[in-house]
Amino acid sequence: MTTPLLRVEHLDVGFERGGRTRPVVSDVSFTVSPGECVAIVGESGSGKSVTARTVVGLTGAGARVSAEALQLDGIDLTTASARQWRSIRGRRVGFILQDALVSLDPLRPVGAEIAEALALHGWGSRRARRRKVVDLLESVGVPNAALRARQRPDELSGGLRQRALIASALALAPELVIADEPTTALDVTVQAQVLDLIAGMKERGTSVVLISHDLSVVARLADHILVMKGGSVVESGPAARLLTAPQHAYTRALIDAVPGGHTRGERLGPAIELPTGAADERTPVESIDGPVLEARDLVKRFRGPGGVLSTAVDGVSFTLDRGTTLGIVGESGSGKSTTARIALALTGADEGTVTLLGQPWSSVRESRRRDLRNRIAVVYQDPLSSFDPRWSVERILVDAVGQADRPVPDTDARVRQLLDQVGLAHDVLPRLPLRLSGGQRQRVAIARALATEPSIIVLDEAVSALDVSVQAQILDLLVELQDRIGLSYLFISHDLGVIHHMSDTVLVMKDGRVLERGTADDVFLRPQHPYTRELVRSLPALPTEAELSAAAGQ
Repeated sequence: MTTPLLRVEHLDVGFERGGRTRPVVSDVSFTVSPGECVAIVGESGSGKSVTARTVVGLTGAGARVSAEALQLDGIDLTTASARQWRSIRGRRVGFILQDALVSLDPLRPVGAEIAEALALHGWGSRRARRRKVVDLLESVGVPNAALRARQRPDELSGGLRQRALIASALALAPELVIADEPTTALDVTVQAQVLDLIAGMKERGTSVVLISHDLSVVARLADHILVMKGGSVVESGPAARLLTAPQHAYTRALIDAVPGGHTRGERLGPAIELPTGAADERTPVESIDGPVLEARDLVKRFRGPGGVLSTAVDGVSFTLDRGTTLGIVGESGSGKSTTARIALALTGADEGTVTLLGQPWSSVRESRRRDLRNRIAVVYQDPLSSFDPRWSVERILVDAVGQADRPVPDTDARVRQLLDQVGLAHDVLPRLPLRLSGGQRQRVAIARALATEPSIIVLDEAVSALDVSVQAQILDLLVELQDRIGLSYLFISHDLGVIHHMSDTVLVMKDGRVLERGTADDVFLRPQHPYTRELVRSLPALPTEAELSAAAGQ
């Protein structure tokens, strides 16, 4: 048996506030051997990130940590001094965080930050560190590494920033790397590249602790999986066994919540209990001939640094039929969100037209749009930034109801009806958005969109920041509402699994152009364009039992 590099036994973590200690991690145990990947999976608040931070001595102020064993290669981490931690972090344990834009210093080049990690441990001369930085960036697949090393984080794409963060974590070739949600919110192709980098580290003998809420991501890397809920491990075991024969109901729910082609037409979670009639009382969608939303030959250019024009949307056309979902998928910078803003008439097109409910939309003045403005609504990725943080849920919804076309005789009753429609309890009304969970905030955002009785809702990355089980609840809610009141959705996402699960028809965009279009099954199961095939190949998915058995036998 290989001696574990990391040994955690009966770990408890709490935070002291007001003279009381609030437990957040309880009785967590696991080991990590050289070259092994252990994944810790769970929703926000499950305790997985606190566990990871405790392993590197970054639990935070007011933390109370106890364990029967917390050892790195035999070193007792529970008694490590600040000086010992400084020698361990970076040299023996690397730490990759989720948000590279926040984690990297915005005021200096990424190369200087990586070089600092080397300098803190006395590695080489200044000239040698500069060469090492370029080598590290090249090793994680950064093109033009010498140039990128001189650029600040805001000058790099999300994928390049994450690679720079990984290069910093690997600078001193640590024996153990802790990766805390390293691919969340990344495009599918960039996500695949980052996962390949971590797989390469593992093959070279580096131990990995991978933190994630997405079982389809950890399935690509993990040898052993721990599933956490409410601060405790509810199930653990070899990846092959846990992914194909989960024992705990929560683990099964996480697996069932992963959207994709195999889930089309199926619920991702338990049935939504909506009060009888809650989703039915509304003005019927106008009866029109043809699509409810149509775009023809849209072009949008933006002037960048130095006055150079770049084309963000280049000849995009689509139609959205009543009661259906059109998915637009593509990487960051593909033009999908700009297309959505043109459809909403929030951004003007340089060329082309949009027709809403059979009437001119993009080509007329805002004063002429007023009669139709309430027929199209939007739900964004981060509702917290689109709400007034000083307003309660009640005030947010009362304001939205006041924008409706028809008079509302009883505003309070209408607000409560909206909460019923999205499955929220009425006791959220006095609460501020900051005091709601991510799923509750997104339900409030959907309720606000429904307040004006729209025919169409544009969903711009509306579920990409949610835990997989919360995402499943929101997707099920959207399907329920579409079935009951005939809504049409324009669904924008970089997540192919979500688009395949939700959409009737799909556009694949890259560099402002539509490269492929068709039914969801045609696009994802029978892709024609090389770029679409690359996207589909990059999509993480839960492996079948046969695939896991074959991998275990190699």
